[in-house]
Amino acid sequence: MTPSTTVPTPVPTAIDVRAAAERIAPYARRTPMLRTRLDGRPLLLKLEHLQTTGAFKLRGALNALLAHDVPGHVVTASGGNHGLGVATAARVLGVRATVYVPETVPEAKARRLAASGAEIVRVGTHYAVAAEAALRRAELEGARYVHAYDDPDVVAGQGTLGYEIVADAPECDSVAVAVGGGGLAAGVSLAIGDGRTTAAVEPEGCQSMHAALAAGGPVNSPVDSVAASALGASRLGDVPFAVLSRGRIAPVLVSDTEILAARDLLWEEFRIAAEPAAAAPMAAWLAGRVPGDLPCVVICGANADWRPAEQG
Repeated sequence: MTPSTTVPTPVPTAIDVRAAAERIAPYARRTPMLRTRLDGRPLLLKLEHLQTTGAFKLRGALNALLAHDVPGHVVTASGGNHGLGVATAARVLGVRATVYVPETVPEAKARRLAASGAEIVRVGTHYAVAAEAALRRAELEGARYVHAYDDPDVVAGQGTLGYEIVADAPECDSVAVAVGGGGLAAGVSLAIGDGRTTAAVEPEGCQSMHAALAAGGPVNSPVDSVAASALGASRLGDVPFAVLSRGRIAPVLVSDTEILAARDLLWEEFRIAAEPAAAAPMAAWLAGRVPGDLPCVVICGANADWRPAEQG
């Protein structure tokens, strides 16, 4: 398939990330960082699963709503976490929200969405189908549509996570993040600058970024992974591609087996109950695929139905 040649503008910059950090500070939690050692190696863990909504997506949602005149009605599509971010941001700012999700959305996320006060609409079995329906609804009603990752304000908002990492651990030389549509990886890459590497981690069954880099632009790619509910974007965003294709990026692939093993280790070693997508960067670090002498692994979300295997 021919890659996309139209890049939405403007593409965000590090200045936009700094502005977003100031803008969302009254509403988003500054999440802690854990300094530790594992297998004799030093490691930083950015505990973003402790964000108010249980995932980093609140950052981008807040910035998207605050960067312009606050709308009366906002519509979005999500695998769950972005929807929670938009619904929470909308509630805080007094905005009506409608969230389209796939019928396969994990129940833990569905429950939290139902409690958010937003209107929830289930459509299709994949994110792309829900996104098409959400965009039609927004156009029909004249509502603000907030894309989960292909939006400059969303990317800048997600980058505030990287801004905190650099402030709290300036000696950190690489940051490992999970990639779905690419919003978090692009934002973090902008925030940490060219002197540090962004290890952009994808499941082997969801390779939207790898496919885009190989094709020279975003293309459709298969979605099949234990982490697909959060990393199941079939196509990398144009805005993230514009950032990632010129940044200092280390693309990494991990298997579902490695993801689940990393999820279990996070629980056993640190009592962190991460969702599979959030364990992907840890899987990459455990496999020795994250560069740097002092890397930071971002634990980006904890919205999943999961218990340790031995627990009854």
